[in-house]
Amino acid sequence: MPVNWRDHIVSTPDVLHGKPRIKGTRIPVSLILGYLASGMSAEEITDEFPDLTKEHIAACLDYARDLSDFEAAM
Repeated sequence: MPVNWRDHIVSTPDVLHGKPRIKGTRIPVSLILGYLASGMSAEEITDEFPDLTKEHIAACLDYARDLSDFEAAM
């Protein structure tokens, strides 16, 4: 399922000190990525956080992919 993370992830200085989070929540992207890294499935995560959808989780992965592709200017 293609997902554009920009539709689901926001960062504002007044919420969570600017950490990227799922739009409309206080759930940080790093928390979701950490759960995925520990082996939790998307279903387990959405069971834990009913406000999340599988699309939100896919957006977090797309966000992480974009960050890993970032090249610093030298």
